[in-house]
Amino acid sequence: MTRPAVRIRRAYEPPEPSDGSRVLVDRLWPRGVTKAEADLEEWCKQAAPSAELRKWYGHDPQRFGEFRRRYRAELGRDEAAQAVAHLRELAALRPLTLITATKDVDISGASVLAEVLSE
Repeated sequence: MTRPAVRIRRAYEPPEPSDGSRVLVDRLWPRGVTKAEADLEEWCKQAAPSAELRKWYGHDPQRFGEFRRRYRAELGRDEAAQAVAHLRELAALRPLTLITATKDVDISGASVLAEVLSE
């Protein structure tokens, strides 16, 4: 079985034709970005880290390892697991681009989600 093509892009970057399905995976809408500018196929809040986890993490690079562990556990539960399955289905059809407002995508929830989707 071929691994799905999953990319990550910031919500503030213009869409590209190679993006395929563009899915926002943040719980909050990116500030200053219109729906037209975002050019999303959908907004998958259910796959985003919980508000509690997001607030605890605060994008502190020193907490990323623990954030990654906790978020992966969240992704295995109920609604989040269904959202992951849905995103895998999208990725099987065409390239999938996870959209996030996070400044550093390497230590973001989107990077953890992309890792899970690519397993």
